[in-house]
Parts: sequence; structure tokens; C-alpha cells
Amino acid sequence: MKISEVLSIDKIVPELTGNTKTEIIDELVDLFKDDERVKDIEKVKEAVYEREKIMSTGVGHGFGIPHCKTGAVTEIIAAFGKTKKPIDFEALDGKPVNMVFLLIGKDNLVAAHIKLLSKISHMMNKPEFREKILASKTAEEIYSLFIEEENNIS
Repeated sequence: MKISEVLSIDKIVPELTGNTKTEIIDELVDLFKDDERVKDIEKVKEAVYEREKIMSTGVGHGFGIPHCKTGAVTEIIAAFGKTKKPIDFEALDGKPVNMVFLLIGKDNLVAAHIKLLSKISHMMNKPEFREKILASKTAEEIYSLFIEEENNIS
């Protein structure tokens, strides 16, 4: 499964407005409020926060990847956003986060979910890629960067 199959331009926010981890996650999940692939938006949020309780998804390098698997979606969905001001995400490296990739997996699509998490992590561990993402101004630019980078690693 490719990132381009789960992430779309309308689910990319070049400048998130939230100032806390919770506000950022809510802002990204709320992009799916009227999405027919989401059966219950509150259950999606619950699942993300339950996963966060296990261990922070702030993985380092200013990047967070809140994710979960749930029966409240009909397929794997994703959203991405950047913050102007870095926020505390309780990241593993103790540093604030300014890029957040939300991945919501369908509970019976575990292998695809894990593959996508791995691809996203691989991309975000590249300093040049993070710099390009941070320098981008539009959802279209960000989307193009993800597609280009995915084609380089596939």
C-alpha cells in the first residue's frame, strides 16, 4: 500500500492552529468529520488517545505520528499537518514537534498499517526530506514531496 493511496491533498494542513498535542490530534482527526470512510469520529479519537497512553508517538526529529487501528473506519486513512510553532508532543527525544502525520488503520488491515508506518518513519528520518516539508507552503507541495519521496524508496 502506498502513502498516495491513503493521504490526499484535502487532508494536508500546511499550518495547523492547535497549540497542544491534543488540539493538533483533534484538528487532524476532525478533517474526517464528513468523510464516508469514518463510521464514528469520536471512536477514532478515542483509539488515537488510547494508543498515545501506551507510548508517545512523538518519534523524534520534530515529528509525530499518532496512529491507531480501529473498527470505526472502513479503510486506512491519513492526514498530515505542520505547526508554525513547535509543540510539546512528549516526544521520545524530548524535543518539540512541528510535523504530524496521523494514520488511522482499519483493525483487520494490520500488515498494511505497519508497512505504511514504516515508510512514513523512513521518510521522516531523512533530514533533507524534513527540511523540504518544513519549507513547503501548500498542501499540494507537501503531497508532491511525499509522493516523490515514496517513489525514491519503493
